[in-house]
Amino acid sequence: MINYTLYRNDDTVQWVTFVHGAGGSSSIWFKQLRDFRKHFNVLLLDLRGHGGSKHLSQTLWKQKYTFEDIANDILEVLDHLSIKKSHFVGISLGTIIIRQLADKSPERIQSMVLGGAIIKMNFRSQILMQLGNTFKYLLPYLFLYRFFAFVIMPRNNHKQSRLLFVNEAKKLDQKEFIKWFKLTTEINPLLSRFRKIELDILTLYVMGEQDYMFLPSVRLMVEEQAQFSKLFVMKESGHVVNVEQPLVFNTIVLAFLADQK
Repeated sequence: MINYTLYRNDDTVQWVTFVHGAGGSSSIWFKQLRDFRKHFNVLLLDLRGHGGSKHLSQTLWKQKYTFEDIANDILEVLDHLSIKKSHFVGISLGTIIIRQLADKSPERIQSMVLGGAIIKMNFRSQILMQLGNTFKYLLPYLFLYRFFAFVIMPRNNHKQSRLLFVNEAKKLDQKEFIKWFKLTTEINPLLSRFRKIELDILTLYVMGEQDYMFLPSVRLMVEEQAQFSKLFVMKESGHVVNVEQPLVFNTIVLAFLADQK
């Protein structure tokens, strides 16, 4: 079972589960933890091969990962803790995992908050994937990861996010990086299917106005699926919105969740 950390709140039965992105860990949510613990039971997860789940990667999991495998990891934790339903908050690649979970087990999801959401790969991101697949066996994974982080988060005010994710990525190894990078072969058909299916789960997209790779496609989809989807665009922010402007992120997300109580 993947590593998890619980913070219980005896004043509520509602849960919020946080899902980090590739190369990160549950520690990226440290600026959310204090505010969310006041209102919810909180579940932090370390995805396979990341953070506290790193030591499990050599013994429990096969060579190839799939998004369904990773969603099943989360369901295993929920079942183990007898959590029947939870709000889910994700960032970057974690948003794809939450969407996969919603597709597989929608009854387990009370709402979704998708920060720096990836719902379509534009031309630049397609080129990044091709470069990564070409050089993943030839170049050190940290070189590739630093390059990807800079392309996705290029501005000076994105520096903290870049450093955080690179420092977390140092805890991976080359083999684990390659397992996760191979997931990119699934992304295009998976995202195409997700865009065609509107789930009746309330969803808040929180995007940085400087997230040039992913914001345009999110705008278009929210316009098309306005019944259950909302978009908040954070000014002067890039891809990792919960790190760059945590006070704004926490305020917006907690207000969204409070509306559903």
